[in-house]
Amino acid sequence: MALTEWRCTYPLLEEAGLETWAVDILGWGFSDLERLPPCNVTSKREHFYQLWKTYIKRPMILVGPSLGAAVAVDFAVNHPEAVENLVFIDASVYAEGTGNSAKLPNIIAYAGVYLLKSIPVRLYASILALNHTSFSTIIDWTNIGRLHCLYPWWEDATVSFMVSGGYNVSTQIEQVKQKTLIIWGEDDQIISSKLAVRLHCELPNAIIRQIPDCGHLPHVEKPSSVAKLIVEFIQENSILEPQLVSQR
Repeated sequence: MALTEWRCTYPLLEEAGLETWAVDILGWGFSDLERLPPCNVTSKREHFYQLWKTYIKRPMILVGPSLGAAVAVDFAVNHPEAVENLVFIDASVYAEGTGNSAKLPNIIAYAGVYLLKSIPVRLYASILALNHTSFSTIIDWTNIGRLHCLYPWWEDATVSFMVSGGYNVSTQIEQVKQKTLIIWGEDDQIISSKLAVRLHCELPNAIIRQIPDCGHLPHVEKPSSVAKLIVEFIQENSILEPQLVSQR
């Protein structure tokens, strides 16, 4: 899903001369899972680390939108040698894991996951997330955004993640030492802008930039604005040759 979500911003970053990777975290997006491994936080982190160690091999600017910011916090704290700087976009880092979902019986968990991939639920989520776009764009995003849900392993991987407890990184935020750019859509209807201010205060070394007339997915709604902010941040703060990695 990372590549489809970044399909408008990704080319702009490459045009700016950045070597850019769009990574699907284990169990999400278009991961090719012939045999389903555990899809808990530890497995996701280790899988991502092995990818970095095998292919990227040098400190990167790690970009995390929404829940991807929690992935980035967890990864940066556990593997600081792999992360030079961070970019968070409308970060979901204060949720307490998957909450009560971790305690659900399997049959209920599977029913909930099946509902998550339904067109009505996906359409409603897109309307909330993309509150400054045309309805035709929302329909397009709904169809593209649910493609990964049609993989035969998707339900098993999602239930595995849910029952594992998910990401709970609020206590790790103050351990993040890398300089961080926080990007936030001013009209986010999913995560309160108050949490953007809280995140800015709790991160030891962070700057925050808001994008007007924009909802929860600035890299989808305002790709040029997001690319410009990321490029400027890297030019001002990157010591090494830029290696930009977005994950979801």
